[in-house]
Amino acid sequence: MTKWENFECRTSYPQGVQPPELEDKDGEQNNLPLIQEEVVNDLLMYLDTHKSMEPDGIHPRVLRDLAGELTKPLSIIYQQSWSTGGVPGDWRVANVTPIYKKGRKEDPRNYRPVSLTSVPGKIMERIILSEVSQQAQDSKGIRTSQHGFMKRRSCLTNLISFYDHGTRLLNAGKAVDVIYLDFGKVFDTVPHSVLLEKLANHGIDKCTLHWVKTSWMAVPREL
Repeated sequence: MTKWENFECRTSYPQGVQPPELEDKDGEQNNLPLIQEEVVNDLLMYLDTHKSMEPDGIHPRVLRDLAGELTKPLSIIYQQSWSTGGVPGDWRVANVTPIYKKGRKEDPRNYRPVSLTSVPGKIMERIILSEVSQQAQDSKGIRTSQHGFMKRRSCLTNLISFYDHGTRLLNAGKAVDVIYLDFGKVFDTVPHSVLLEKLANHGIDKCTLHWVKTSWMAVPREL
């Protein structure tokens, strides 16, 4: 049974951890960005049709081939989801697949869990990600020195920037010390409540925070 109409906003946090207050402010929804149908259509048209079906049983090829018919209804669903801070239950159902990283294959700690979720839900996540990134950049929450997970930036641009900065210091007769840190399983250990609080402090609007919070609530897959 589908859960497209199930826009619930409840979620849970580890014992002893309280989420930040996310009450809606008066007029907050009026300032919510409108989802453009052209954006949804472009995201549908660029779906990778070589990927397999996700838990909802809808193949990406079907969504791409029917982009013209699906763009408008999906845009309405996305706008409703965003404005209410609710996430349809089908988008939060996931098939978890272990991906081998390194070390002994017999050790479960050497695998990274990857959640395969609904393709329409992934499209909404990309829309939310774009908005959160833009708001964070506008509020100076993301420094210009940030290269990871940024558009048109990569390890290569980071190395070029570092090399340029380091050579200028050496040419000026100054010492340069370099410390590399690699945080193990960093994305698996970030408390959601702390991340939400930091996003709120950087001016991310309440509706978007509600959406992000609700999307983290796991839904057991029906067998």
